[in-house]
Amino acid sequence: PEIFSHPFVFVTGHGNIVFSEEEIKNIRRYLENGGFIYVDDDYGMDEYIRREIMRIFPSRKLVEVPFDHPIYHIFYDFPQGLPKIHEHYKGPPKGYGIFMDGRLALFYTYNTNISDGWADPEVHRDPPLKRELAIKMGINILLYALTY
Repeated sequence: PEIFSHPFVFVTGHGNIVFSEEEIKNIRRYLENGGFIYVDDDYGMDEYIRREIMRIFPSRKLVEVPFDHPIYHIFYDFPQGLPKIHEHYKGPPKGYGIFMDGRLALFYTYNTNISDGWADPEVHRDPPLKRELAIKMGINILLYALTY
């Protein structure tokens, strides 16, 4: 499958997401063999992506990634964790992960919409500072994925 030729996979969307059994097996094998997946909840995807992550790794827990983790500091410093780019829900943004032998293999961001800040400025109308923070956090995510 094509997934194995990429060191980094990005998943985002709205609402329901369902992986086939073959996709579940391939995603699991991809992550077990050093791949990295970044998932950004673009609104309304939380319950569905959590269900699919549990299908991929039924014996692993999706845990909150602590603020001292390298993904928040590898190039740009985010001492308070994720920046909030787009307001969909009340409360702070959250970063969750699946760890494999100490390595963050899957990073899931909730209540931030990092990827909205990567889109054309006319699409979401996020102010320049928010867009800059989104790009900086994206650089951290990519550098982490390619380094660890």
